[in-house]
Amino acid sequence: MRRVAAVGSYSDPVGALSGIVVLELGNFIAGPFAGQLLGDHGARVIKVEAPGSGDPMRRWGPTLDDEGVWWPSIARNKESVAIDLRTEPGRGLVRTMATHVDVVLENFKPGTLDSWGLGYAELAAVNPGLVMVHVSGFGQTGPMAEQAGFGSIGEAMGGIRHTTGDPDRPPARTGISLGDSLAALFAVIGTLGALHERSRSGRGQEVDVAIYEAVSALMETTMADYERLGVTRGRTGSVLPGVAPANAYPTADGSEIVIAANADQVFARLCTAMGEPALSSDSRFADHEARGRNQQVLDARVAAWTSRHGADDVLSLLASAGVPAGRIYTAPDMIDDPQYLAREMVLRIANSAGVSAPFAGVVPKMSRTPGAVKSAGPRLGEHTRAVLAELAGVDAGRLAELVEQGTVSA
Repeated sequence: MRRVAAVGSYSDPVGALSGIVVLELGNFIAGPFAGQLLGDHGARVIKVEAPGSGDPMRRWGPTLDDEGVWWPSIARNKESVAIDLRTEPGRGLVRTMATHVDVVLENFKPGTLDSWGLGYAELAAVNPGLVMVHVSGFGQTGPMAEQAGFGSIGEAMGGIRHTTGDPDRPPARTGISLGDSLAALFAVIGTLGALHERSRSGRGQEVDVAIYEAVSALMETTMADYERLGVTRGRTGSVLPGVAPANAYPTADGSEIVIAANADQVFARLCTAMGEPALSSDSRFADHEARGRNQQVLDARVAAWTSRHGADDVLSLLASAGVPAGRIYTAPDMIDDPQYLAREMVLRIANSAGVSAPFAGVVPKMSRTPGAVKSAGPRLGEHTRAVLAELAGVDAGRLAELVEQGTVSA
């Protein structure tokens, strides 16, 4: 296996999920990102890919020697087994492998695995402790279940697109694959919950994650706001209406910093740092509701102060005063930031060409069983031979036959 170029102080930890075996079926982001997170914490993740092409994520983003820059991270800590699931011999191999794993993680269109004889009922019949995690656009049930649904559609139907952006412009997206990533996080939560319950009952179950539901789960009280108050939340730009001061403010050196001083005591400390302690007792700003009503006036007052000073000076002063604040970061800021580096949030992972690039570290941090990145994204079919021998009893002769048929590549 290729090794991570640098993994901080984590030399060879045993992750919290060590001993858990995950069979990952599917492509793109929502399912594979869940697999990445499980692998970060010690699970053995065996990824099944189509021979010849593999996961399209291998080629997403800028490429280095025909490998997408994203691949070393989203496939880190995984083993690659190249099996053609469109063939019955290939499906038979996966059926056998599934008897030896704890989790099957998949993000095919609902009904696909059932049509291949790889549905939960069939696999659980021989492995009753199996946890099967489904990630799809609309879930496994309901009138839209069989429709194709990517992350962007989940963001739209989940409600977050309508509330993102400026009020006088069309809905905006966040600039990342938010819907897919949220679905992956809920997939991990469901996986851990099902594994914990299995420790009591001995039985597995299905975990059904819909991308639009993962987004909707973050939408706070939007439905209640409408039904009980007749209010439909919309786009509000960089602020939350009624919460002030909590905005991005310019500085003299051209930077922007976010200040969150909407709590009464914190606002009083901000006023003192600004050299205007009496401002906190001004009737327009004396409590949360008053500051919300006078949000624009207050934001202008704070911006006038920050714009007279450099960002470092403002941040230093506010840190001393106990006022939450931070610079709006771009990638260069993250790579060099002492806080990121101290917490090993910049990991340099080498791709198959030996070229390293920085990626986000392991989250969350655990004191006794810290996660780690032990290997980068594997070559397509890199582990086919070893995994099929171990989990499907395929010897060298049978492997040669399967390769000749095009069922697998090794």
